[in-house]
Amino acid sequence: MNNNLHLVLGGAGAIGGAVINELKKRKVLVKAVERSKKVEGIETVTADLSDLIQTKKAIQGASYVYLCAGLPYRSDIWLKSWPKIMKNVIQACTEHRARLIFFDNVYMYGPPPLPIPFDEMSSQNPLTKKGKARKETADLLLAAHNAGKVKALIGRSADFYGPYAVNSSFYIKFLENIQKDKAPQVLGKPGIKHTYAYTEDNARALVNLALDDSTYGEVWHLPTGNPITIDEVATIFNKNLGKDFKVSYMSRILLKILSIFISPLREVGEVLYQFDAPYVMSWEKFKKKFPDFKVTPYNEGIEKMIQSFKSGFTGKSNL
Repeated sequence: MNNNLHLVLGGAGAIGGAVINELKKRKVLVKAVERSKKVEGIETVTADLSDLIQTKKAIQGASYVYLCAGLPYRSDIWLKSWPKIMKNVIQACTEHRARLIFFDNVYMYGPPPLPIPFDEMSSQNPLTKKGKARKETADLLLAAHNAGKVKALIGRSADFYGPYAVNSSFYIKFLENIQKDKAPQVLGKPGIKHTYAYTEDNARALVNLALDDSTYGEVWHLPTGNPITIDEVATIFNKNLGKDFKVSYMSRILLKILSIFISPLREVGEVLYQFDAPYVMSWEKFKKKFPDFKVTPYNEGIEKMIQSFKSGFTGKSNL
């Protein structure tokens, strides 16, 4: 075991937890940082990343910092808090000479419709508030790297699923409904192809990037499964659970009415373009860099996801 400390910000989340497990497998020193939760089985540092002093203290001594934290799914919070958190983490990593690995999403690409597939070079002119927040945040990190302040890279994920992933579209109103013996409900349209990433694949890929000196200063799309429709996803869930549910597609009229009363649905409205047309992310760049990387098949990943929620885990999504 080497003596480099790997620090996971947001270690209690589905991605942070998967990164921690991957680092443990590689037998490196690892700690978690959380605002209030304790990550089971690992030393956890308590810190609010929106507070610079707390962030600096938490990151002290780390060689690698993985920013895997999440925020409530609200545009106002993202616009205010993501840039602030990124600035704090950059400053802390700069002072402590730690490398920064940012787990990002793909909301900054636009305007829609996106190319099929879209890649790291696709246009970044987002029309949504959440997309603008993520673009500003990622740009801050790339600018800091290019200025020589911090050695950093960005790993961008498609919509993810996996064990304990309560914020996954495979869980919210999907597995969540099936567990209540109700039909899974989605906002998309039938027959639309989408790419999804398995949390443990994301974690392996992110650590591969972190440990390779040649990957820094760049954006990398993390591995996904092949494009798949939500009806095909439902077939896999039904097979694993011995059910025969058909997917219920929420009409735009119903969504508009419910959005008046249910604030999380108002937040989803601006990103419906991701489900109204094929939303296919290319990870060819990563594949060329790591040609031996194996993606977990959907049926295997979904089975593990189901088992995690059967084990008594209870979580609350940010939606």
